[in-house]
Amino acid sequence: MSNSFSANKKWEMRFDPSIPVKLSPTEFTILRDLIAERTGLCFNDHKRDLLEDKLSPLVLERGFSSFLDYYYLLKYDATAAVTEWSLLTETLRVPETYFWREFDQIQILVQTILPQYVALNPKLPLRIWSAVCSTGEEPLTIAMALNEAGWFERIDIEIIASDISRQAIEKARQGLYRGYSLRNLSLALQAKYFTAEQNFWRITPEIHRRVKWTNANLISKTEVAPLARAHFIYCRNVFIYFSEATVRQTVKQFFDFMHTPGYLFVGASESLLKLTTDFDLQEINGAFVYVKR
Repeated sequence: MSNSFSANKKWEMRFDPSIPVKLSPTEFTILRDLIAERTGLCFNDHKRDLLEDKLSPLVLERGFSSFLDYYYLLKYDATAAVTEWSLLTETLRVPETYFWREFDQIQILVQTILPQYVALNPKLPLRIWSAVCSTGEEPLTIAMALNEAGWFERIDIEIIASDISRQAIEKARQGLYRGYSLRNLSLALQAKYFTAEQNFWRITPEIHRRVKWTNANLISKTEVAPLARAHFIYCRNVFIYFSEATVRQTVKQFFDFMHTPGYLFVGASESLLKLTTDFDLQEINGAFVYVKR
């Protein structure tokens, strides 16, 4: 198959975007398998209509009359890795996030785990990785909580935040948020860490610069490896979109590269218990964490 697939072809006519493009069972199978292979996102058989609805605009914008053409573009075109896959990821991602979300898992880090860790390793620099940070609310919440407890004055802590979405990371780098993202913050914290800027709220630079932002695909071992060399990993509310095989693969990579002991936090609605992993599940003050010992 040539690398100059029809993405660069000059079409003589554009297909009417008002005419829906249907996703056949065969097209659905090969397309969802390719998406799972490249991004980890899993679309079960009952989500065929959902995938069709989300991707139809992209198919029509390319001037294609079928999802098969779009599949060939994604699989074989040399520019797709930079352009089409980025657009597809933006279309499929679920950007729901806000400050102080599922805060109990951050609270036990700050109040319980860190004191124990530092007592045994008082001069050890620590790394915290927010593996799927979206637009940055989670890692910035971690930074605020650490600052509130005075940890930045006591030890060297590195916070790294990543996401597969380039658009999300660019927004995180800007540090501007709508009021909806602050809905779970107290007025005192909002006043301390944010300033109003037109219709947005800007995170204080002292907190924002505590986080290093980057792009990473959890399916890519070469991208995960340098980031997963961390003591604490937050990978929350993403495994619900992965297949069991992909979750198992991702968690194995975390385990292989994490420090020992290492702590992995997943979302409250997620569980690794049905998977075979080397992590031990531990409950701390009502919150759960998977521990590499």
